[in-house]
Amino acid sequence: MKAPAAETPENIDIVALRERYARERDRRLRPDGARQYHRAAGTFGYYAKDPYTPRVEREPKSDRVEVLVIGAGFGGLLTSARLRDAGIDSVRLMDEAGDMGGTWYWNRYPGVRCDIESYVYMPLLEETGAMPTERYAGGEEIRRHAIRIAEHYDLYRDTLFQTRATALTWDEDLHEWHVETDRGDDFRARYVVTSSGTLTQPKLPGIAGIENFRGHTFHTSRWDYSYTGGSGDGVLDGLADKRVAVVGTGATGLQVVPEVAKYAKELIVFQRTPSTVDVRDNGPTDSDWVASLRPGWQRERMENFLAVLAGEPVEESLVTDGWTATTGLQRHILSGSQGDSDDHDELQDELDDAITMSRLRARVDEIVEDPATAAALRPWYRYMCKRPGFSDLYLQAFNLPNVSLVDTADSHGISAMTEHAVVVGDDAYEVDCVIFATGFEAGVSGVVSGTLPVIGRGGLSLLEAWGRGPRTLHGFSTHGFPNLFQLGAIQNANSVNFAHILQEQAEHISATIGRADAENARWVEPTPEAEAAWVQTVIETARDVSAFQAECTPGYYNAEGSQAITGFTYSPGPVAFHRLLREWRAGDMRDVLVRDEHDERIREDSFVSATA
Repeated sequence: MKAPAAETPENIDIVALRERYARERDRRLRPDGARQYHRAAGTFGYYAKDPYTPRVEREPKSDRVEVLVIGAGFGGLLTSARLRDAGIDSVRLMDEAGDMGGTWYWNRYPGVRCDIESYVYMPLLEETGAMPTERYAGGEEIRRHAIRIAEHYDLYRDTLFQTRATALTWDEDLHEWHVETDRGDDFRARYVVTSSGTLTQPKLPGIAGIENFRGHTFHTSRWDYSYTGGSGDGVLDGLADKRVAVVGTGATGLQVVPEVAKYAKELIVFQRTPSTVDVRDNGPTDSDWVASLRPGWQRERMENFLAVLAGEPVEESLVTDGWTATTGLQRHILSGSQGDSDDHDELQDELDDAITMSRLRARVDEIVEDPATAAALRPWYRYMCKRPGFSDLYLQAFNLPNVSLVDTADSHGISAMTEHAVVVGDDAYEVDCVIFATGFEAGVSGVVSGTLPVIGRGGLSLLEAWGRGPRTLHGFSTHGFPNLFQLGAIQNANSVNFAHILQEQAEHISATIGRADAENARWVEPTPEAEAAWVQTVIETARDVSAFQAECTPGYYNAEGSQAITGFTYSPGPVAFHRLLREWRAGDMRDVLVRDEHDERIREDSFVSATA
């Protein structure tokens, strides 16, 4: 198929394009918004069970540790590693999974790999003597790197796997946390760090009749190799005589579809909204480049990549990829230092966005041979309405004779499931297996959702303290909850390379704990004044992206069309935020270190006035 001519600012009809985007958005809007998904719990709890590691029975713990880190993904591993570096020996990791890795433990589906360059995504490469084999490493390589980190820092010796924390309660008398779990553990920890992740709990579409389907089903994050055959790197020979449905065409779908297409007798891909699919251009790591690297190269490369994406001035971009090529378009979702724009700049941004999206639609037409399929795969929305996708295999899969696409936009998703079929509108598609590539409860950790109750001073729960919205100092700690730290994206600064963000957070938390121990502080807790000042800073600096999100097709960025809550991140960006943290740590930390019993922060009237 001949691709249309490239767009230029002069021949873009921006009014017509806005109207087209609005029509495509309206085709997909649903009144139930984010409620259209089921949690993988209760009736659907089997979708979240661990298919990789058999459960190992053990005796409950009733001891004491210095630091409990909840979550053994990169956030928990990095925090534990830095605590080890700080000389803290008593560190216990805890995770519901059967081994290290977090999201990379759960996501072992065929084709899985990072979409951020491995050399800046995989942390502690120099510290552990590792080097990725590819520019964009596969999931199994990343999972094994998580294990390498744990082994290097001797983290296995006191880790509790297949264990979920069920309650954290502050003990006023002992100045420690009382920890309870679903394995009967009842122990104490001086400090607790939660890094339970936001991409581990699978979600399912709320399809009528989903429970009636008699074929086989599973979620991509709990891949069933006993059914499909093969392994993370193997041949899916179990699908040779199967009619397979893949539901979902986000980042996971882009990676899964080409692999299933190689082996399934028939593959039907059910799409609500097409992803953008730019060039991936993966390849093996260049040995000559590796030989040229100097000590400190990874930190330099990570900082450079972060600065480029945040709009900070750099002499040169060390990473050249799809992310660094579209930094101006990312400002509508990600924090950065670009500042406010006048009307002219907003229009220019929109024109630049239109040119990029036109190029991506043209790529579809260049690759996909069937005109109707190509038309359905063209993305009609602003670039950052969905997380950008990259693949050199996905679009090509639709040229295979055993692969077909079903667009569900006009039905606002799949209509129903019967005993043997997936139904869209009036059409039923009989299949043997349904694979849900429908993502996760993004941004919802156990602490935020309430599935892990946290009770602080005076019997107040963290969710009660956050009744009018999150209240933290720098996103890490909250008044009334001593020695409790959280990793995540609330009230700090984010970026597409979340592993780097987690590394900075881990270093900040370990440095704070190390400082508290060095100065014999009784505990770490922000003053009400410091907490209130930070909340106000976040509000005052917040970039309002609600208008942009309101025009987007439904997705997790805008809470499925209901618009995501704004004001939760530090909009000046991660580079500015990390600089702020370093400067704060260089001070006396008076606003978090409680040094003696006469400190006014432990008085009951101070706490009550702060939470009233």
